[in-house]
Amino acid sequence: MPTSEAAIVNMVENQRAYFATGATRPLDSRLNLLRQLQTCIRDKEEDIHEALYKDLHKSPGEAYLTETGIVLHELRHMIRHLPSYAKPTRVRTGLGQFPGKSFLSPEPYGVTLIMSPWNYPFQLTLVPLIGAIAAGNCAVIKPSADARHTAAIITDILQSVFPAGHVAVVQGGRAENTALLAQRFDYIFFTGSVQVARW
Repeated sequence: MPTSEAAIVNMVENQRAYFATGATRPLDSRLNLLRQLQTCIRDKEEDIHEALYKDLHKSPGEAYLTETGIVLHELRHMIRHLPSYAKPTRVRTGLGQFPGKSFLSPEPYGVTLIMSPWNYPFQLTLVPLIGAIAAGNCAVIKPSADARHTAAIITDILQSVFPAGHVAVVQGGRAENTALLAQRFDYIFFTGSVQVARW
């Protein structure tokens, strides 16, 4: 079902408010959400493959190799390595700052937008989302209108795992894309053509 421009504006404001609470930052919380997402995808794998068949006529084998298998691999990798990714990293301190110590500390961007294409609609929505959540961001997801069955199962999965302020999904087509791109996001994950990206 399409999302109105007013609803999109309100959604992004809610995401900013949720991010400001600091709820997305604790490492344990991020890991727990990634594990819940992993469990939900495994539980709904047949439904995901059915949606991919309806949208793209992908067989279960192809759907696993090009979509769900890649997403589950990314989740396993991120759950295993996120604690080390999140640690501050010591770097050299310049002579002018002696005897200080210097380090790089990973910080989330804030509110991200993920716009995915029709040809790999599950993988190219969920893999960027995994990175966004692992890094402590909120996310607005815009699945392709040309893969509506997959968009519906993605919405179902994300609504069952994440609070609405943390991850939200916008359904629709060009009008919704235009309304989303009129908002201010801290980072945009976009997969598609150069022409659309410039638009």
